[in-house]
Order: sequence, then C-alpha cells, then structure tokens
Amino acid sequence: MIQIDELTFEVDRPVWPAFLNNRPAESHKGTYGHALLVAGSYGKMGAAVLAARACLRSGVGLLTVHVPQRGVDIMQTAVPEAMVSVDDDERRWSHRFSTSELARYDAIGVGPGLGTESLAPLRSLLEASQGKPLVLDADGLNMLAMLPDRLDLLRRLGSAAPTVLTPHAREFERLFGPAADRPEREARQRALSRQTACAIVYKGHRTQTTGSKGQMFINTTGNPGMATAGSGDVLTGVILAILAQNKEYQLDAAICASLGVWLHGKSADLAVQKQSECSLVAGDIVNFLAMATM
Repeated sequence: MIQIDELTFEVDRPVWPAFLNNRPAESHKGTYGHALLVAGSYGKMGAAVLAARACLRSGVGLLTVHVPQRGVDIMQTAVPEAMVSVDDDERRWSHRFSTSELARYDAIGVGPGLGTESLAPLRSLLEASQGKPLVLDADGLNMLAMLPDRLDLLRRLGSAAPTVLTPHAREFERLFGPAADRPEREARQRALSRQTACAIVYKGHRTQTTGSKGQMFINTTGNPGMATAGSGDVLTGVILAILAQNKEYQLDAAICASLGVWLHGKSADLAVQKQSECSLVAGDIVNFLAMATM
C-alpha cells in the first residue's frame, strides 16, 4: 500500500492473507469457513447466483444460500457446489433466523436480489447475528435505510464483529443523507466508520473503503466495463468469502473489504485483457477470480 497521508492509503497491492494461496496440506473445507448468503427473490435469482459463484471462487470452504422456494432449482442447477436453505415463502425472504440457527456460520452476507419486502426478517437477522462477521449490500442496504434506528444497529454490529457495508452513491445517500460535494461525503464516510466501527465501501471509480479509525483505502484496480448489472453482487460474494476465511486471522473489517475490492477490480482488469470493456458482464469477473487470487 502507498501512504498518501496519515489516514489515507492507495491500495496497489493489498494485505495478502495466507488463506488465499498458502493452504496447509492437512486442511479441509471447514478450515476455510462456512458462509451464509441470504439472496434472491422471484425474478432476481441471477444476483444470488453471481454472489454465490463469486464466494466459492474466492475460497470459502462451505456455502449455504438461503433462497425462496422458487429459487431452489435455479440455485441447485447453477451453483451445484452450494447448499441451499429453503424459505417458506415462494417468492421472497420471510424466514426469521435465530441466534442458534446462525451459530453454525462463520460469516453472513445479505442483500443481492432480495427486493425490499423483507424488513422484519432483516431486522431479526441483524439482531440475532451480532458477533458474526457480516456484509450488507444492495437491497440489504435499501431495507436498512428504512430502519430509523439503523445507526444504533450498526454500532452494535460493528463493535461485535467485522461488519462491511457496500453502498454505491444512491445507496449511501439513502442510508446517510446527501452530501454537498465529494469532500463532504468523504468526511461523512470516515466519521460514520468511526462512529459505527463498520467498514464502508463506497463503490465507484477508485472505490473508497473506510475503517473504524477513519482511515481510507483507495482502490487502484478496475475499469469502466464493471459498470454492468451484477458487478456489485460479485463483490458481495468475494467479501463474504474473505470474512468467512478470516476466522483464524483476525484481520479487521476494512482490510478484509479493501482486499475484496482489489480482487474484484483485478479480476475485471484480467477479463478485459481478453475482451472489450463494453462486452464485460458480471459473470466474466467471477470467471477471472481464479487468476486474480493467484
């Protein structure tokens, strides 16, 4: 990393934990964590598939994906390596996870393709999951923005375990209000990470990740081809995998998130060496994770 000032770093090469490609011969799938991904709804199962594939390609040992009934065949066919937890509802997430149900998982990801009709299950999960590493994205963030006590919830989550939020510009605004300009938004982002101890990943050109001390990590990988549907879902899967594998390493949330952002962008950069930026789709980013993690 290149230090720009006391609290700002440019990520030209991230912290590279041993679990990515220095695996002991006697290790097994449990060594690399069991992740829970809550994703997908009727008509939006593609988001769940992309996030699940990215999570598995980023090294998680076990993955369970919670989907509505109508998503089971899609998930089992598209991602045979993943286990499936089936909701009682045909079309959307309705199940309220208990603390005992979540105990078996090493990290939890919530958001891709969920829709915004699952507010009560989201609150239930957030209250039951405290102490579990967590990444919130997409409709997970949009529903979080509907909760008036969201900052208190985030403080409890962030203080208990590594917690990562991955908003794009509009999602950040829904969660934390509009900013007059970029410097004001950056200052607010740093302050919110300090207040909540959550890593906030502000997605865009040179994605910026802030941590609990107000530090900011500016990413250097990625290209305009990533402005395509599903790209953010892939990032969720990558970060979820890193959080699940991090259980023995204790890297903080911002380091885990900035590593995921770097790998996500690096994979897209490798992809456009073989094709044009305008032809890039999210599945291509997943396919090149195999090389980005080398």
